[in-house]
Amino acid sequence: MKFNKWTVALAAVGVVSLASAAKAEEKTSSSVMTALSSTTISGYVDTSMEWNPGTGNANPAPYRFNSANKADGFNLDVVQLTIDKPLDEQDWAAGYHVDLWFGPDANALGTSSIGSSSDFNIRQAYVALRAPLGNGLDFKVGVFDSIIGYESVDASKDPNFTRSYGHTIEPQTETGLLVSYRFCDWFSASAGVANTVGPQINQRAFGSMMGFQSGPDTESYKAYMGSLALTAPDSWGFLSGSTVYGGGVSGYNANVAYNAYSLTPVGKSPFAGANLSSWYAGATLATPVTGLRLGVAWDCLDVYQFPGQTWAIGGYISWQATEKLSFHGRAEYLKDSSHILFAAPINPFVTGTDQVLDMTLTAQYDLWKNVISRIEFRWDHSLNDAAAFGGTVQGFPDLVNAFMLGANIIYKF
Repeated sequence: MKFNKWTVALAAVGVVSLASAAKAEEKTSSSVMTALSSTTISGYVDTSMEWNPGTGNANPAPYRFNSANKADGFNLDVVQLTIDKPLDEQDWAAGYHVDLWFGPDANALGTSSIGSSSDFNIRQAYVALRAPLGNGLDFKVGVFDSIIGYESVDASKDPNFTRSYGHTIEPQTETGLLVSYRFCDWFSASAGVANTVGPQINQRAFGSMMGFQSGPDTESYKAYMGSLALTAPDSWGFLSGSTVYGGGVSGYNANVAYNAYSLTPVGKSPFAGANLSSWYAGATLATPVTGLRLGVAWDCLDVYQFPGQTWAIGGYISWQATEKLSFHGRAEYLKDSSHILFAAPINPFVTGTDQVLDMTLTAQYDLWKNVISRIEFRWDHSLNDAAAFGGTVQGFPDLVNAFMLGANIIYKF
């Protein structure tokens, strides 16, 4: 066995023996190989193409990860690299999970701990632990996705390519501690505490940022979250696997607000430095029709410093027609009383919109192995008949309707 020069030097003066050093190196090597053997590396490359009929893209529909830079062209959306060691069946199991993002959507993710924009960001990075209490108490410590919502930050897991308004007004990422427990096969719950509602990593709800007060002057001020999930058991026949889910997140968010007329990227947290609460209730239902599933989601954002509330309700339908072909639809109504997403008009004599309808149709055909390929048509309509989209100057929309025809190609590895 070959030893490094420091081991040889220590052996020469009798501090260690070469036999013990050999055993130590074998043990270290074995530990490293054991750890690496249970670690997986995966991810995806997400690309898209969009055509937006009409002229003027200065005021795009303000759903998460949409921007004027994605209109009428070809896009690299994001590259995700996942490094994961899942929990095993041991009583005191431990693991970790890391999601790294690269590209324009990483910039809009807004998790950078120094608050600056970057085409590299950490989406998730947490240590996973299990304690042998009852059925097993699971912990996440670090940075993790929000526990509420019908849709995911990960577009490859969503039924549609574009995100809903309900998803847009939800919290996105928290830095904190999450505890989960499965009471039985059909009932589970989670509860957690975080620095802020997020998404900026290691952000605090106290002190100052860039010379401005960013939150309450108390170190104990945190964000709190909880959720419940009910899953229909096998004995429920065709409803087996259906889920009902509800939860909430409440706390302080120090991120700068954005809306359709601001310069802040749409992917970032859609609320001002303020106390807020987000509530979610949703369900996914199996049906007697093979491959047909229905869904419903309700999201409400209450920013205490803003008048009114912003909420959205959406319905989903998915049909797996064949092994490779599937169709997905979403219809959604948004009531933006707080003008979180659609700013109040600059001109006091012009009526602004606070009600929007989103209709989205998606067809997916998995022709290539490991590739998600889909086309999507989306229509956003201002129900107030007030201009909310388009235009050539930010802050001055001139269209009541926004149309998007897109293609989304994702390679998963």
